[in-house]
Amino acid sequence: MVIHPDIASSVINKRWVDELGKHPEKYEVRLLHQLYPDGKIDVAAEQKLIEQYDKIVFQFPFYWFNCPPLFKQWLDEVLTYGWAYGSKSGYKVAGKKIALALSVGIDEHEYRSEAKYKYTLAELIRPFELTFEYVKADYRPFFAYYGIELNSEKDWIERSVPMYMKFLEELS
Repeated sequence: MVIHPDIASSVINKRWVDELGKHPEKYEVRLLHQLYPDGKIDVAAEQKLIEQYDKIVFQFPFYWFNCPPLFKQWLDEVLTYGWAYGSKSGYKVAGKKIALALSVGIDEHEYRSEAKYKYTLAELIRPFELTFEYVKADYRPFFAYYGIELNSEKDWIERSVPMYMKFLEELS
């Protein structure tokens, strides 16, 4: 699932989506902002889709030390009591491999306790880890490609593609 508020203007997320589109037999790519431009999420459809897959990757740009707002809304509305947690009929996400794929504007070395941003990326995305553990999903290590803010040349972007595809192939 791709959560990017302006995928047409994106540099790296758009490139990843284009690459995934070359493999429709392997990947179903859902562009959340295109599906729900008005922000009205079809919860039943999203839940039904999640139930169909064993591996789910949420791809988004990491900015303001968080996810795009539509992803937070998706989490709030789709992961409902009785479906995702809290009852005997719940836990429909249980056991599913869930991972995040992030494009990150800042260089990786800036995400350390002694650096500018004080925290590692793993620490900053801990709420996602806890959310997916709460619904008993199998939260997997994340993929991050750092430094887009200062490195937007084509060669640098292209280097990310095989790394991202390898991450997806090895998601286990």
